[in-house]
Amino acid sequence: MSRRVLVLNGPNLGRLGSREPDVYGSTSYAGLVERCTALGGELGLDVEVRETNDEGELIRWLHEAADGAVPVVINPGAFTHYSYGLRDAAAQRTAPLVEVHISNPYAREEFRHTSVIAAVASGTVAGFGIGSYLMALRALAEGTAD
Repeated sequence: MSRRVLVLNGPNLGRLGSREPDVYGSTSYAGLVERCTALGGELGLDVEVRETNDEGELIRWLHEAADGAVPVVINPGAFTHYSYGLRDAAAQRTAPLVEVHISNPYAREEFRHTSVIAAVASGTVAGFGIGSYLMALRALAEGTAD
């Protein structure tokens, strides 16, 4: 039986491939979904990838994960830097939660250097493009994310 994992994506991530490819790469959102689900299958994980531009929906998905003790990989997008509602929902986690970023926030604008999510996450993987998601999934499968 596969272990369920939610891969949650915040605002603008559905525009991967067309949105600032010099920053976020050329892989489309569909490509991200395919890469995550394929690796998940190899690792014995049942990966479900979701994306929303709605902060409330992302919070509801974190509640769903907490209620079901489902591990999460999350790219909160811009919500990373200011959404205390999202931070409080992530803090309710009952399974590992790994924050991911495609780019390296610390190599970008000053406002991106702060993550309100990081303090309540098991860990953060950033700066490796789509590979950040794959590293996070491997950490969950290997049990190296608390």
